Amino acid sequence: MAVNCDRTVMDRRTELLDCAENIARRRGYNGFSYADLADEVGIRKASIHYHFPSKADLAVALIERYANRFYEALEVIDDTSEIASDRLAAYVQSYRKALSGGTKLCLCVAFAISRDSLSADALTELDAFHANSIDWLCNTFELAKKDGSVTHVNNSTEEASALLATVEGAQLVARTAIKVSDFDQATRLFLSRLD
Repeated sequence: MAVNCDRTVMDRRTELLDCAENIARRRGYNGFSYADLADEVGIRKASIHYHFPSKADLAVALIERYANRFYEALEVIDDTSEIASDRLAAYVQSYRKALSGGTKLCLCVAFAISRDSLSADALTELDAFHANSIDWLCNTFELAKKDGSVTHVNNSTEEASALLATVEGAQLVARTAIKVSDFDQATRLFLSRLD
């Protein structure tokens, strides 16, 4: 019987994380409360506090989970694509997919907007997400310099920062207009450099 109880607790925690992520990706960190989450899941606020004593704890758990899934996706890209241009196209596509038709943002983009409201621990997780993204992009642009699959790559660090800013900025523009075509337009110039 204890296994079922533990499973129920874990299922409830996962359900809360799933629901909170969905809301946060639509509204941002400041756009929802535990009352909203309780209404959405159909439980009392006290039950949410059992799993996440504060919204800051929830934010850290959300970023950690989202980041881990993102890193796993990058590993899959690396494992399935040997050419830098293919990896970078898949990276851009992952940000496009995260838009969900223009109705959501990447969780870390949504939280970055509310940076001043995040706890120190959440900021550490958010900064680590961006740093790890830059590291992966730098390595991929280094590969591009070797395999020649991306035109005009000189400085991998600058390329990495520019691409991260491009995809995150393109998400914001597309989300504001609820038009994925705005994301496509903003990323088209970069994608045209891929062989």
